[in-house]
Amino acid sequence: MAVKTLADLLGEGVEGRGVLMRSDLNVPLDDSGQITDPGRIIASAPTIKALAEAGAKVIVTAHLGRPKGEPDPKLSLAPVAARLAEELGRNVQLAGDVVGQDALARSEGLTDGDVLLLENIRFDPRETSKDDTERGKLAAALVELVGDDGAFVSDGFGVVHRKQASVYDVAQLLPHYAGTLVAAEVEVLAKLSENPDRPYAVVLGGSKVSDKLAVIEALAPKVDTLVIGGGMCFTFLAAQGLSVGASLLQEEMVDTCKGLLERYADVIHLPRDIVVADKFAADAESRVVPAHEIPDSWLGLDVGPESVDRFGALLTEARTVFWNGPMGVFEFETFAAGTRGVAEAIVTATGKGAFSVVGGGDSAAAVRALNLPEDGFSHISTGGGASLEYLEGKELPGIAVLED
Repeated sequence: MAVKTLADLLGEGVEGRGVLMRSDLNVPLDDSGQITDPGRIIASAPTIKALAEAGAKVIVTAHLGRPKGEPDPKLSLAPVAARLAEELGRNVQLAGDVVGQDALARSEGLTDGDVLLLENIRFDPRETSKDDTERGKLAAALVELVGDDGAFVSDGFGVVHRKQASVYDVAQLLPHYAGTLVAAEVEVLAKLSENPDRPYAVVLGGSKVSDKLAVIEALAPKVDTLVIGGGMCFTFLAAQGLSVGASLLQEEMVDTCKGLLERYADVIHLPRDIVVADKFAADAESRVVPAHEIPDSWLGLDVGPESVDRFGALLTEARTVFWNGPMGVFEFETFAAGTRGVAEAIVTATGKGAFSVVGGGDSAAAVRALNLPEDGFSHISTGGGASLEYLEGKELPGIAVLED
């Protein structure tokens, strides 16, 4: 990736300069507004800290959730600002707006080393507008906050696949640099794409085949093993002619899955047994059944122990592993064994010298929720969607705009 990096910017000098930084601080909140997984905040802190310690006036933009282009108190970045301050060991101001009077006043009052977090960037409808002119106006207002000698650091890998004002348009108006996270993520994904060590195994989970179809079609011809679990496996099982009971099923994707199974029969591996439940609940009655014996009124919520053993045998011998999506509803302990078992197999492979990547999103959340060793994986991504689109071969606007 021929782009300037954070090291380049620090080498040029940032003391006294305004630096606009796009971070991915989109963390999950519980019903009381408490952060349940601060992983993205922890990952973003080092770049912000490096800039602040070098004397920059750091202004951070980020989003939380999916507000509809207007302020939503439930999606304020207030809890994020507080948690980020803990990570940085310094005060983090939170502007009461995006580019309004409070943001402008606070930005003008910044001194060297100060950190200002703007309110949820998606409170402004121009952030996600399809109109280039509208996005450009917001980008210009963001640039005004850092001044004529400002710089832009793109460090929100989870949003670089979006053509949005704070990701794409600001990079066209300021000297731009890839932050530590973005540079590391692209390096890792390039390693997965360009002559990976073999055997190369990919593990895909999650709810819908349609969400992963493009990456399946892109990777199936290139990998040695493609393990499929999670809710999406039931559409594949249905494509084999099996009854899946009340399990999640995308009927419109059955024929597509049938075609994939025919073309890549030697690569795709499906579960042979399933943990089924009488309802979707933590206290549901559960049992393990063969994949071809799912009761009509029951639904599959995890892959079974035989499947874990079989998948594990494949994964522990791999030299390259990419994992995106849990094997089951890991949030319920009864249905977490599949995800834990597959993850532990990847950890074993890593210990034997494999290069392993956890593809962000729910997979990264599962690593932390199940208390798995984060250092048991070569890399844990901060951007699930961006990772998948990169591996699909798509151009990521937020990366392309940084390239010389």
